[in-house]
Amino acid sequence: MAAALSGGLLTATATPATAAPRTPTAPTALTALTASTAPAPNPALPASDADFNGDGRADIAASAAFTYVGGKKHAGAVVVTYGKTGGTGRSVAYTQNSPGVPGSAEKGDIFGNETAYGDFDGDGYDDLVASAGGEDVGSDKDGGMATVLWGSPSGLKGGTVLKDPRPAQHDGFSEILQAGDFNGDGKDDLALATGTTAVVDVFRSGFTRSGRTGGHSTVKAPVHSEGQNGVRQLHSGDADGDGKEDLIVNGYERDTPQGYNANFWLPGSASGPRASRAQKLPAGVITDLGDTDKDGYEDVVIGNAWDSGIPGSARGGAVHILHGAATGPAYGEWEKFTQNTSGVPGSGEKGDSFGHEFDLGDIDGDGNLDLAVGAPGETIDGVADSGAVTVLYGAADGSGITTRGAKLFTQNTPGVPDSDEKYDFLGTDIHIDDLNGDGRGDVIVGAHGENGGNGAVYPLLARTDGTLRGTSGVYLSTAGLSASGTPRLGANFAD
Repeated sequence: MAAALSGGLLTATATPATAAPRTPTAPTALTALTASTAPAPNPALPASDADFNGDGRADIAASAAFTYVGGKKHAGAVVVTYGKTGGTGRSVAYTQNSPGVPGSAEKGDIFGNETAYGDFDGDGYDDLVASAGGEDVGSDKDGGMATVLWGSPSGLKGGTVLKDPRPAQHDGFSEILQAGDFNGDGKDDLALATGTTAVVDVFRSGFTRSGRTGGHSTVKAPVHSEGQNGVRQLHSGDADGDGKEDLIVNGYERDTPQGYNANFWLPGSASGPRASRAQKLPAGVITDLGDTDKDGYEDVVIGNAWDSGIPGSARGGAVHILHGAATGPAYGEWEKFTQNTSGVPGSGEKGDSFGHEFDLGDIDGDGNLDLAVGAPGETIDGVADSGAVTVLYGAADGSGITTRGAKLFTQNTPGVPDSDEKYDFLGTDIHIDDLNGDGRGDVIVGAHGENGGNGAVYPLLARTDGTLRGTSGVYLSTAGLSASGTPRLGANFAD
């Protein structure tokens, strides 16, 4: 079975062509102190939190891909909220009409629908790559365009368009993005794909303002690629512990007539990801990697948000954790968490979409990774699809993710801004980043249905007792964007 979208959430269908990527492709889809004064880093926190201005505080980049810009429908924007001591600072909207950003805002560009960050030019500041999958390039309608927004002491400033290696030969260039050090040279590379082919383009580090990169190669992933099918998602991490980040490619598997979503592990190498050594992983759409059991190998977390019909699915959704090993993810060794797992708050109900999104990070500051899981289809006290986030904490002995002390957060939870409303879809996307530099991972939650589809982002600061507290959300008005249509702010965060 494959995944489709119904009311903005994942449901099962029998047609692979309708499977839903993480990145929404239509408005109806679910879619600071100086670094020298920052505290010593927490080893359990990701070392690659986005920091566009180099102040040692994580920054948030959230898509609002269906916003109107200059009256142009679905032109798109990215809203960056900069971290600072005490929490979050200014929020800035970047569009194709922003000073220094190439091109111009046009109808249907959906600029910022997918984003990725990394220090691509090696200057010490993270940069942001933003897709515009609907960009018309010459006569190539919806040919797509990738733009690098450059980090600087004042934040993102100026931009450069990356050259499409196959112009006019496929549509939607750059609509799927992921950064990672795939060759182990200590520098950030960039992988790009489109949902119409199985080809992944890998640009090596060494990007310049003139559009050059440190080199280019292609990888053909072992996914179904007939018709309009192809790569659905990309993620990176080091599951085999060799110092080279691996590429996880999501697409429709080719081994069964159903063609359900599957993930494929492509190990990193001196020449980049190796499709020749690809291993098929369990079904699901969303993945993340992190060393949950502190054995030196990053584990692969897979979200299977379907209720049934997909191998490994469960009523209300499920999350699987595969343990890393020298030979790659250990297929036979994993944990499965659902809302019916003992110790997990609530219960699994049809359409909850538990595992639709999640992220790893150390929320309570104990040196162990925790897991925050979104269930944007959760109905709270009769309020349909208001959404929820569950936090599963890492064991004190470093043995992995457990259900002990698990917490459920909704918009009616003290410390979470606003209140539960119908179709808010809290948990649309989730990130754990240290926004204030205190060594604990703060939880940033998207609710793309907030305020009738305007969307919102909620930065929730982590406290020493593991609770979360936010004083206000980030809204379209915060960044000066139009509320026309359904902009869906918070549908995606840069990763």
